[in-house]
Amino acid sequence: MRAFLIACSIIITAGMVFQKRFKILNALLAVNTLRKLAVTVSMNIPYIRTKIMPAILGRSAS
Repeated sequence: MRAFLIACSIIITAGMVFQKRFKILNALLAVNTLRKLAVTVSMNIPYIRTKIMPAILGRSAS
């Protein structure tokens, strides 16, 4: 019974987080240090640097 309650709690919490994911993300990115950390981490991912950034900046991706 305890395992069932824990599983239900996890499922309900995951659903709530999924529903509010953009509000949570906006709240986290409102903190300057976390925003800088997110940009730094994302720039270390090669796909983002080579494919997505040129599209954002209006340059052709080669």
